[in-house]
Amino acid sequence: MVDFIQRLINILGASAVMTDTHETKPYLTDWRGIFQGIALAVVFPKTSAEVQMVVRLCIEHAIAIIPQGGNTNLTGSSTPEPIGQQIVLSLKRLNQIRSVDLENQTMTVEAGCILQHIQEKASDSGFLFPLSLAAEGSCTIGGNLATNAGGINVLRYGNMRDLCLGIEAVTATGDILHSLRGLRKDNTGYDLRNLLIGSEGTLGIITAAVIKLYPAPINRCAALIAVNDYSIMVNLLQELQRKAANELCAFEMMSRASLDLTVQHFPQFANPIFKQSSHTLLIELAEFSTESRSSQILEDVLGKALESEQIEDVLVSTSLTQVKQFWGVREHITLAQAKEVANIKFDISFEISRIGDFITHTCDLLCKSYPGIRIINFGHFGDGNLHFNMCPPIGSDKSFLKTNEAEIHRIVYEQIEKYQGSISAEHGIGQLKRNDLEHHRGPTAYKMMKQIKHALDPQNILNPHKVLL
Repeated sequence: MVDFIQRLINILGASAVMTDTHETKPYLTDWRGIFQGIALAVVFPKTSAEVQMVVRLCIEHAIAIIPQGGNTNLTGSSTPEPIGQQIVLSLKRLNQIRSVDLENQTMTVEAGCILQHIQEKASDSGFLFPLSLAAEGSCTIGGNLATNAGGINVLRYGNMRDLCLGIEAVTATGDILHSLRGLRKDNTGYDLRNLLIGSEGTLGIITAAVIKLYPAPINRCAALIAVNDYSIMVNLLQELQRKAANELCAFEMMSRASLDLTVQHFPQFANPIFKQSSHTLLIELAEFSTESRSSQILEDVLGKALESEQIEDVLVSTSLTQVKQFWGVREHITLAQAKEVANIKFDISFEISRIGDFITHTCDLLCKSYPGIRIINFGHFGDGNLHFNMCPPIGSDKSFLKTNEAEIHRIVYEQIEKYQGSISAEHGIGQLKRNDLEHHRGPTAYKMMKQIKHALDPQNILNPHKVLL
């Protein structure tokens, strides 16, 4: 391997090839600390041409490549395996914003650009890049593309697939796919862009992309709503979609237990959290013109719901500061969970009409089987995405979940199948869910995926044993 490492250094320079075990350690463990691997080296190319040269060298030496962005993935898809015959290819140094086309409302960015920096660049240009998620200060756009990231604004703007027009990628055979065009209509054969987006680095290494920009809202209004009934949530969602149309950007749900946990660890959020309801909704609308009536529509819809006793209480924002305060509550649920001794997390999705039944029946099953278990349920109700998580009963240690994890997993997955949901809404498959994918998707779909993988990566050199067994 000495020759291999030296040739990496010849391609990238000594400063871009890391082999010291102390220095490489942060790149070999996933964000949640579940998976840990070994790598011959961690490399940092600065251009797509350097990525291409590294791929060709790895093909020659039969060394597998683990593409990695900000290493914020939650399923272990950017963590190497323990076998050691792999390298981690970090895209952090491919971090240039190549161009901004305001007339076409697009931006061409390299894979290592941090999401927050892209948001700021769009804002400086008077536009909005709407992808927003908890890790936006450290995750990279390449990783967002590789996992088809979702976040809080999917209801209006869609997933990462909907936000991307063009792709540049290095293939598993060492070629470069040059498809950085900002075309909104391009029906010329198979959609290679969308094949690579969401493939978690198993079909190609995304090095750059053309992403969409949108007009920035001139105002934002939000509300917290105390509610007890899932059918009322659906009714409110439909009413706001009818009356506010595309100005409805987010429709989030937070359970009582998730808010109690947040206040326990972050007491500064005790006000304005409601105490009396089983759930709290966080709704946001954006206004794009001075003639917009979003604020009035929100107040009218919620006022009528309050009068008819469909909802328990409501608080409508009066300033952008208060909008941010509302979102602070939602964003700190995950941070509160991180302070617990252990968690089991499910990132799942359903048709909106089935969400309530899934939550009700699955919570009943879990609470009967495991008295005292804390179900921390929250998520993007408007697009059907739930973060359905568990903490041990008060007073229990991490062994409780470790002992019972397999059975909890079985119960939840059986209910996901019963209510025709998905085992992965926005986090991907990675290592965490690969054993469940064939059963969930079915033999025909799984066979097709394996055929695609073999056709595009015949040596299985890109992120082996991720997504597919």
